Amino acid sequence: MPAPSDFLQYIEANADRFIQRLSDAVAIPSISGEVARREDVERMANWLNDQLRSLGVETQLVDLGKHVMDGEELQLPPAILGRIGLDPSKKTVLIYGHFDVQPASKSDGWDTDPFTLVVHEDGRLIGRGSSDDKGPILGWLNVLQYHHQNGKDLPVNIRFCFEGMEESGSEGLDELVQKESKAGGWFDGVDCVCISDNYWLNTRTPVLTYGLRGLVYFKATVSGPARDLHSGVFGRTVHEPMTDLITLMSKLVDGQGKILIPGVDEMVTPPTDDEKAIYERLDYSIADVEESAGAKIAISANKVDVLMGRMRYPSLSLHGIEGAFSGAGAKTVIPAKVSGKFSIRLVPPQTPELIEPLVIAYLQSEFAKLDSKNKFTIENLHGGKPWVADHTHWNFEAAKIATRAVYKQEPDLTREGGSIPVTLTFAESLGVNVLLLPMGRGDDGAHSTNEKLDRSNFIEGSKLLGTYLYELGAITTA
Repeated sequence: MPAPSDFLQYIEANADRFIQRLSDAVAIPSISGEVARREDVERMANWLNDQLRSLGVETQLVDLGKHVMDGEELQLPPAILGRIGLDPSKKTVLIYGHFDVQPASKSDGWDTDPFTLVVHEDGRLIGRGSSDDKGPILGWLNVLQYHHQNGKDLPVNIRFCFEGMEESGSEGLDELVQKESKAGGWFDGVDCVCISDNYWLNTRTPVLTYGLRGLVYFKATVSGPARDLHSGVFGRTVHEPMTDLITLMSKLVDGQGKILIPGVDEMVTPPTDDEKAIYERLDYSIADVEESAGAKIAISANKVDVLMGRMRYPSLSLHGIEGAFSGAGAKTVIPAKVSGKFSIRLVPPQTPELIEPLVIAYLQSEFAKLDSKNKFTIENLHGGKPWVADHTHWNFEAAKIATRAVYKQEPDLTREGGSIPVTLTFAESLGVNVLLLPMGRGDDGAHSTNEKLDRSNFIEGSKLLGTYLYELGAITTA
């Protein structure tokens, strides 16, 4: 059933109002990975909860307990559970999103303050969280506002699950989902799940996503002297932690992306010819990769190899070194303790539990070869399993029809290179199909400087989310 024409007109007519609401959301620096910003994450939860309640959604802020970050015990941000609609004759869809964001500072290279939404003349809405994931969450609110303001019934029952720790491993959420999926819980009776928290492959073609890579994130630490040392006094006289750490990190991955840890790449079976053909059909090119990256740096000129590197194979990335000198100037210090951070994106059949012992054993072995008197430790900071869904399910079919209606295009079917830890938990706990229905484009720069969401994607994406609900309500499940 197509969405009402006045719904589409309402979204268009209220675009400026919706952009202002996005600006209000971006202004709250809800960085889950920084201790100093924890109150802002909680403030964001309260702001979003108030917005939902004002649109007729029954909500509950759920205490997820405490955790330890950077040696400090902190209260986890509350999760938001919501529901609207109790009609037993209608399908019930669970919608997930997250209201926390990645760290951002103008000094990182942003052109503008990351927490002040900038409406650029070319249509870009620039600000941290605009695309990941505040914009998509507010897209759902835009749909709710039309129905609430005009006294219209929704075509389906909706349950909401919004969290504030997705960028830091979704701590506490798995247990909540498992609990609320049982009889009498908030998610009891859910027929399918929809998540809008990923992106198109390019800037042209909308996609539906049926797979995500998992993640395991490590912190490798080398320590030695009791304090930082003067390189002029101690250089070439002591074992330097930074030298050991750089050597270890160079042993993890090569310049072509091959993971050097024995047993990791070998877990994944080679693709069949039929599977390769799926990647060949996608509307994507090496030029798209390099446009999104901002430089001509693709590992291969072969489109299928690049796409499989993003979607089908694991990858290992080095993220940074904690404790090392990184400021301006020329400080001649030997750091006493340094920690290298890296992560591995996982694909089936890999799991964090299978990968962790391989990583630890390999790095311990490599460190022993250095014959260093320094000390080495490694810890797993957080992780999540990979996920793959049936893209022929009626949940996906409703999204395909909605995409054709709004964008006049056939959507690409993709597996995504990123991770949303709770996706597999929803699938396993509820036993239902999970769909990823992205709003943003492939060049949005989520997690990077100058993150943006295009105005057209915010407005047309809001239309898509609403149209999906109408098609979901009408589609047969046989």
